[in-house]
Amino acid sequence: IHAATMVTAGVYLVCRSNPIFDLAPDAQLAVIIVGVVTLLAGGIIASAKDDIKKSLAGSTMSAIGYMMLAAGLGPDGYVWAIAFFLAHGFFKAGLFLGAGSVMHGMNDEVNMRRFGGLQFVMKITAVTFGLGYLAIIGIPPLAGYFTKDHIIEAALARSPWIGAAALIGAGLTAFYMSRMWFMTFAGKSRWADGAHPHESPWSMTVPMMILAVGSVASGWLLVRGGALESWLEPVTGFAESEGPLSKVAVTALTLTVVAVGIIAAVVLYLRRPVPTEAPAGIPVLTRAARRDLYGDALNEAIFMRPGQWLTRSLVWVDTRVIDGAVNGLAAGLGGLSSRARRVQTGYTRSYSLVMLSGAVIALVLLLAVGR
Repeated sequence: IHAATMVTAGVYLVCRSNPIFDLAPDAQLAVIIVGVVTLLAGGIIASAKDDIKKSLAGSTMSAIGYMMLAAGLGPDGYVWAIAFFLAHGFFKAGLFLGAGSVMHGMNDEVNMRRFGGLQFVMKITAVTFGLGYLAIIGIPPLAGYFTKDHIIEAALARSPWIGAAALIGAGLTAFYMSRMWFMTFAGKSRWADGAHPHESPWSMTVPMMILAVGSVASGWLLVRGGALESWLEPVTGFAESEGPLSKVAVTALTLTVVAVGIIAAVVLYLRRPVPTEAPAGIPVLTRAARRDLYGDALNEAIFMRPGQWLTRSLVWVDTRVIDGAVNGLAAGLGGLSSRARRVQTGYTRSYSLVMLSGAVIALVLLLAVGR
């Protein structure tokens, strides 16, 4: 549920701060760039993961990229960013609960290569997960169709390059979600020995069914009669720019790209047998995607290691230079005072000897001066 809703809070923040962004076109462009990069990177990562949870995590990353892209489009996109934000809460929550149901039935197994054929033993999970899958890829009349298509249309109206990125993201979404459903629920079973998959109890399936209804109906309910635009217009404003393509053409183009993604998944993961172990000889891009496009390695090389070096250097300066100067001065004064303290012995004879010695020295000096 957190991955479906709370992680999208930044999208709400950008849309709610629309007066600031509307006065800063460069900031809006930065939001668009971040959205496009996130959209494509998340889709590529999700397409290569075998762990069902990690693949859904990449999907969420990609969906947030879609929302940020829409938010960066200004009044053309704020409403559709929020619409996708709300619809995403239904189908992504349903997908994550569906993944949890599969794990429950498969003794906590998460590797999709060891699933397969679960539609025959987990029918409710398969249907509700399937509705979420169809919703997120934008099949009409499910929720994603009413929200994502408007984002693509607004992106095409802003720039052909931005629109092309949004379309590629739609194709990637169709591919990795089809891959996920085929590997998990379709084909032959690839279960480990001792696995006895079974449907989850009603306490788990009923919430999935409720979310499946939202995945189907929420998009239409949000956009029917301009309800969402009218509700948000006092806050975000609303504008609809004329793009190079009509609404029908955008829908046809989007569905064509989605169909290409589905067909690619059918060829690779439904028509061909899926090995239970990931093949070793894989393309460079697939290897990079399985390692999160080396994001962790780059983060460690660019930020963590230099940060650790800087921290160690600052600690050395603090302990050796700053604290060293203070502690050294204190130690020096302590040593000097301990030496000066030796003069104060506490014995009368010592003080008498010092007084006598002083008097003799003073007398000698007086005699010397007198001559």
